[in-house]
Amino acid sequence: MGYAVVLGEALVDLIDSECYGERVYRQAIGGGPLNVAVGVARLGGAAQFVGSLGDDVLAGRIRAFLAAADVGLAGAVTAPASTSLAVVTLAGPEPDFRFYGEPPSYSLLGPDDLDLALMEGADVLYCGSVVLLRPSTLAAARRAWSLATGLRVFDPNVRPRLLDGPAALAGLREVVAEFAAGAHVVKLSGADAQLLYPGEPAEGVAAYLRELGAATVVVTLGATGAVLAAADADPVLVRAPKVDAIDATGAGDSVMAALIADLLVDGEPTDPQGWIARVAFALRVAGLVCESPGGATAMPTRADVDRRFGT
Repeated sequence: MGYAVVLGEALVDLIDSECYGERVYRQAIGGGPLNVAVGVARLGGAAQFVGSLGDDVLAGRIRAFLAAADVGLAGAVTAPASTSLAVVTLAGPEPDFRFYGEPPSYSLLGPDDLDLALMEGADVLYCGSVVLLRPSTLAAARRAWSLATGLRVFDPNVRPRLLDGPAALAGLREVVAEFAAGAHVVKLSGADAQLLYPGEPAEGVAAYLRELGAATVVVTLGATGAVLAAADADPVLVRAPKVDAIDATGAGDSVMAALIADLLVDGEPTDPQGWIARVAFALRVAGLVCESPGGATAMPTRADVDRRFGT
C-alpha cells in the first residue's frame, strides 16, 4: 500500500464548552486537513501531512500529536508565527468557526517549500480547506496538484467567516471549479454546497461538479447521509446510520479520510455499487465520530467501526 499526502492547515481549536456550570474553552488540535490525515492513519492508511506550523508550544503539541498518530511530517515546515486559533461554537447544526492569529501560521507554506519527491510519490493527494484563501498556500496547492501522479481528492471545506464579501466568495467559487476539474474525488458538505451554489439542490451541485470534470462527487448531508454522483450514474442518496450524536466536529473530515483510506487499499471502484459501498462505510465512520467529543481525537479504527456497526 502506498501513502496519501494531505496538504492544508493544522491549528488549535478552542471549543465552547461548559465545566461545573462555567463557560470554558476546551483546547483541541484541529484543522480539517489535519483531521483527514489522522483519520487516514487510524483507518490503516499511511498519511503525510504537508503544511506550515508555528514555532511556539502549541505547534510543538501539534507535531507530537501527529507523530503519535503515525502521521508523517516530512513535508511540514516551521514558520516564525504563533499557532492560529479557531474558536468553535456549537449553537446550530453546523459548528461556527472564528479564526485568530495574523499572519495565520497555516498560511506560510509556499510552492518552493514542497518536497517534490514526496508529492510525486503519493498514491493520493488531498488539497482543500482554508489554505485555498491565501495566495502562498493556494500557489503551493496548485503546484502539488500539478505534480500529482496518483489520485487527486479535493474538499473546499468552506469557512464563511474567512470570506470577506461577495468578491471573495466568487473567487473561491472559481478556485473550487479549477480543482474540481482535475479531481478524481470531490467531497463537500451540504452547507458548502449552499454557500457556493445558493438554491441548488445537492444532486444538482454533484452533477455540476461532475460536468466540470470531477470523476466522483460526494455531498454530505449530516444525519440524512450523502448524495453520491459516480461512474456516469444519476446521483443517489446513501443513507447514514442512526447514531447518538453528541459532537459533529470532524464528521465531514472523517468521510474524506475513509474515502482516502479505501482508495489507498483498492483504488477507485469501477461501478456505482462499489462507490455506494465506499460511501456507506465512510458514513459509518462519521457516525462513530459524532458519538464522541472532539475532531481528530474521535477518529476511529476499522475495528472500532466494525464493533459499532458490524462488518
